[in-house]
Amino acid sequence: MIDERAVVSQEARLDSDVSVGPFAVIGAEVEIGAGTRIEPHVVIKGPTTIGRENHIFQFASIGDDPQDRKYGGERTSLRIGDRNTIREYTTINRGTVQDEGLTRIGDDNWIMAYSHIAHDCVVGSHTIFANNASIAGHVHVDDYAILGGFTAVHQFCQIGENALTSMFTYVTKDVPAFVVVSGRPAEPRGINVEGLKRRGFETAQIRGIREAYRTVYRQGLTLEEAVEALAPAARADGRVARFAASLRRGTRGLVR
Repeated sequence: MIDERAVVSQEARLDSDVSVGPFAVIGAEVEIGAGTRIEPHVVIKGPTTIGRENHIFQFASIGDDPQDRKYGGERTSLRIGDRNTIREYTTINRGTVQDEGLTRIGDDNWIMAYSHIAHDCVVGSHTIFANNASIAGHVHVDDYAILGGFTAVHQFCQIGENALTSMFTYVTKDVPAFVVVSGRPAEPRGINVEGLKRRGFETAQIRGIREAYRTVYRQGLTLEEAVEALAPAARADGRVARFAASLRRGTRGLVR
């Protein structure tokens, strides 16, 4: 399953079911699970752990040093889960000791060509990164979030679950769960109704999220006042509770 023209370190650990194409380079301290396909010219450096049934396309660079001037060669790592698709020219860097020393990516993500996931990022599961979407260091992207093409996300921002950014969006603040943003800088445009429908959310559930959005963005309240106003609905509806929690957790301030 390993092409004879590939270069695989003796210190790498590959399951017998891993496929490696010609001219790929697999470095030391790389571990790859069963069923994963590595196409030609991919470069993977360690310490990096990649799970099962991933598909990494040609010319991707996985697990290289972080693009951080504070990085001094410390031992840091990258962990990727299962069933992710990582397309051409994507770059994913390891962490830094200024954070947890770990970049983490979950399961079932669709990461399209030329995307960039920087050091110390935490990406959940079932996300979509459209072409050229880039997230800077220490960014968190929650489950089912979608980043439109050429989206750029500032360091330390939080992107909540089921959030959506449109093409060419520049995110400098935290994006709450379920919210659609667009613009440079990003501004809220409503909730991700179509995405929620596709995920099976019922009409009443979407209505509850929409009302929570209006409380935050349409009533002229401060963030603290809005969170307090959402408390009764949050106690009754777990989705509203997750929306409210996403308002409080960030450090960059809320996109407004």
